[in-house]
Amino acid sequence: MSQQGRAATALVADGALPRVGGADRAVVDVAVGVLIRSDGDFLLTSRPADKVYAGYWEFPGGKFEPGESVQQALQRELQEELGIHIDQIEPWRQELVDYPHALVRLHFCKVWHWSGELQMREAQSFAWQRLPVSVNPVLPGTLPVLQWLAEERGV
Repeated sequence: MSQQGRAATALVADGALPRVGGADRAVVDVAVGVLIRSDGDFLLTSRPADKVYAGYWEFPGGKFEPGESVQQALQRELQEELGIHIDQIEPWRQELVDYPHALVRLHFCKVWHWSGELQMREAQSFAWQRLPVSVNPVLPGTLPVLQWLAEERGV
């Protein structure tokens, strides 16, 4: 499938803004952790001040490095951003999001167990949330996950 065909099926964020790189830009793969505590609350973090969509709330994660699997990327990103160690992930869903700055394929994974205390290593904030979330604004790519969680939980 062409890049353009993939973009057509993507969730479009801020559609009125121009797309950097045009219609044929490459897809950026991102591993995303949906950390869920035993009480059902899930972790959202704010985007750091030096990143696009600064201050928006999202599930933590980041771009794959060359040759990394989803699990390897998520393990590295959660260690770098939050100072925690994960062993297992539960690959869950993918969502293609067409942001003005990048075309991003988000690989959402549920994470039930981790070790270490949360450390906000990128000067971001964090909040344990339940539905409906009380933080805002929420990053457009996070919205489908909140809907999937609502469907799973019958909310």
